[in-house]
Amino acid sequence: MTKKTGILLTILIVPVFLYLGLHEFGNNHFQLPRYIPEIDSTTGEVKMEKRINPRWNESDMDTVFFRIPPFQLIDQKGAPFSSQILDNQIYVASFFFTRCTTICPKITSQVSRLQDVFSREDDIKLISISVDPKFDTPEKLAQYAHRFDAKPGKWYFLTGDKKTIYPLALKGFHVPLADASEYDQAIKNPDETFIHSERLILIDKEKHIRGFYNGTDKKEVDRLMMEIKVLKRIYDSEK
Repeated sequence: MTKKTGILLTILIVPVFLYLGLHEFGNNHFQLPRYIPEIDSTTGEVKMEKRINPRWNESDMDTVFFRIPPFQLIDQKGAPFSSQILDNQIYVASFFFTRCTTICPKITSQVSRLQDVFSREDDIKLISISVDPKFDTPEKLAQYAHRFDAKPGKWYFLTGDKKTIYPLALKGFHVPLADASEYDQAIKNPDETFIHSERLILIDKEKHIRGFYNGTDKKEVDRLMMEIKVLKRIYDSEK
């Protein structure tokens, strides 16, 4: 066998084995982690619950994980947005603001990639929540959404009350967020005012957090795409 023939066979055969391995691994063995276990406030210990294994008809104790709480915001059309829209959906959440000139355009461009890849998957949604709600009116969000070709009903740009958004980021999605102007009135540059995470957060159909990803890093977003596909495969295998 010549060296060139061996290289050709490798190119042809390796992807087949990778596909078969991923198919078997994804369906039967691989489970994405769940994040943020709930803590019992009285004991300080991780909460546990009894879980029935239908395959073996046996029960065991399993960790109780945090779920994203219900929330109400306003979308880019000025319509009320209830988190119930995301019931029984896989979704990716991000935080941004329209005046941002640093990481936000990078993050939003990567979310746009997610929209392109999962455009035909009706149970996958995207939400981008403004951390500058006083400035980011629905009209401003609509302009921003148009800039990134956001698909209505697929990708929601959300604003609302700061008293709702900031606790939701910190205690709901577990990402850092601060308004530096609250501590230093001399700060005027919006890019220095709003300190928020670049993370994309993957949420499953039970509202558990399944992953955090750097939204400015293409390789991280590629990993997110793969893990969304794995999560979809897990749900499909349970039907």
